Amino acid sequence: MGFNRHFAGLAALLLLPLAGCGGGSASLPPLQQASATDSEYRLGSGDEIRVFVYGLDPLNNTFMITDHGQLALPLIDPIDAAGMTVPQLEHAIADSLIAKQIVKQPNVNVQPLKLRPFYILGEVHNPGEYPYRHGLTVLSAVSIAGGYTFRADQKHMAITRTVNGHQTIGRAEPDTPVAPGDTIRVDEKWF
Repeated sequence: MGFNRHFAGLAALLLLPLAGCGGGSASLPPLQQASATDSEYRLGSGDEIRVFVYGLDPLNNTFMITDHGQLALPLIDPIDAAGMTVPQLEHAIADSLIAKQIVKQPNVNVQPLKLRPFYILGEVHNPGEYPYRHGLTVLSAVSIAGGYTFRADQKHMAITRTVNGHQTIGRAEPDTPVAPGDTIRVDEKWF
């Protein structure tokens, strides 16, 4: 009798950590979707861009947004580029050139070259870091990572995303849009 009670207690202790795993990502709040005004790509640390200013060869080059979210260009002060859209950055560069009295009416063109990657981990065949593409969803990200494993919970995933400098985590469905820098976690399903 003592052995059975001891065995039952040991079994309960071993299974206790698994009790919290059943909910997984399904118990998270839904990931907040971007509004229509936020659907345009926002620059961030690690993005590589090409800047072209007609008639200003020192600015016509490829630059990377720093870890602090700044874009350091010749002739002007660093610009806080993280969170800006491409048109907003073009205007900020033009405004800086006008303020420094370098050009009266600058023609600025910014082109994103290499965007922040997204990350996928958990129950996919090839977890890791992948280049971001516009229009990416969780399902297409899973496809890029070699598809689901047989243990994957294919209905609920989690995405960790940085919004306004703060990390948020939320539940995602296969059709949830992926943003640059997102980390997708595909949990194991519990039968």
